[in-house]
Amino acid sequence: MRVRFAPSPTGALHIGGARAALYNHLAARGAARRGEPSQFVLRIEDTDRERSTPENVEQILDALQWLGLDWDEGPISQVSHEARHREVVEDLLTRGLAYRTTATADDVRAYKDEHGADKGFRGTDQGEGAIRLHVPEGELVVHDLIRGDTTFQNVHMDDPVIARADGSPLYNLAVAVDDIDAEITHVIHGEDHLSNTPKQLLVYSALGKEPPLFAHLPLLHGPDGKKLSKRHGAASVQELRDAGYLPEAVINYLALLGWGDSDDETILSREELEERFDVGKVTKHPARFDETKLRWLNGKYLRALSVDELTDRLEQHTGRTGLRGAVEISQEKISTFHDFWPLAGFFFDGPKTDDQKARDQWLDDDGRKTLAAARDALGVLDPFSLEAVEQTLRELPATLEVKPKQVFQPVRVALAGTTVSPGIFESAALLGKDETLRRIDAAIASPGT
Repeated sequence: MRVRFAPSPTGALHIGGARAALYNHLAARGAARRGEPSQFVLRIEDTDRERSTPENVEQILDALQWLGLDWDEGPISQVSHEARHREVVEDLLTRGLAYRTTATADDVRAYKDEHGADKGFRGTDQGEGAIRLHVPEGELVVHDLIRGDTTFQNVHMDDPVIARADGSPLYNLAVAVDDIDAEITHVIHGEDHLSNTPKQLLVYSALGKEPPLFAHLPLLHGPDGKKLSKRHGAASVQELRDAGYLPEAVINYLALLGWGDSDDETILSREELEERFDVGKVTKHPARFDETKLRWLNGKYLRALSVDELTDRLEQHTGRTGLRGAVEISQEKISTFHDFWPLAGFFFDGPKTDDQKARDQWLDDDGRKTLAAARDALGVLDPFSLEAVEQTLRELPATLEVKPKQVFQPVRVALAGTTVSPGIFESAALLGKDETLRRIDAAIASPGT
């Protein structure tokens, strides 16, 4: 098996493209696990000279590397094969399988007006102009691993343009020739390419080559059922990375978007995905990318990491060090790396100052009286251990004849500046006695109302 991922470097690698890359990668690596020769080829389709930039190529490579999708050959620039493409065009002209014509879009419309709207345009060699491929009589069959066989009647197809007047090749000629030369056996890409496939089959036929098997993946939709776009949240791999997702969670989630085996498991390792993946089991219907579900899955991955591993990754993500204690008591409450600092940043930056509602609600006169009592009780603790802090604060509501939250929330707001934080006992123990008392004193002295 030889598969290829062939993105156009006209921007960042979008989520749909990442899923296509993943499915190709899983197909190749799965074949290798079964002992079959297989390769994953990376080709950069950079024929759009204006939009294809080195920076965009680097974005694509960066995204694939972050996802852990390595390749066996490439990255291969399609532009570098232009001499080969031109050679094929000349061969087709020489053998009378292609011709030059100056026919314009208006000429094509006039032809259809005369011969019928369902009849494909047929031209004659004018010795100059763009180069079109003759469409033979008969039909074309696309053998699709997902959709089954689709038959196209040649009579309805226009003679496709395969090269410009200067001989420079167009996409459908270039991609077919590149796939032939690379001996690609399976083409797994989005269904937006389906309209191009018959034109590529014409090139295969003209060159006397057997086409690969195709798998046209249904496009991704957002939770609202509409085509996935930036309005649904993160649209590119880099945006997912910057939002604090783990690559292994992203891979797991993308793999299951439109595909899943009978076991219907949620957490699957890369090895399990490679062993189980079957492109023939991909659904024909659009899959829905839901970032809420991805967050949930990512949270499961985060909580499965050791504290040391999560600490290391968070320190790389935030650029901060010394996070282990805060990570340990926050791990159960975060779903992405981005969740960590809003939850636990007060350990390092001091209590938040932008939650006036919390201060107004819990640091009023009654709240300050409760804080004073908590300060007296905590101030005599020695050692200031988690167990001692918890026992002391849990006993205080009964002593003060108030509900537990009337003790815990004022203390939480004093320490964190907000009502959302890791466990209050763990937070106080991590801050230590001196800092805990200092923050309580500051809250008493500067009430919210």
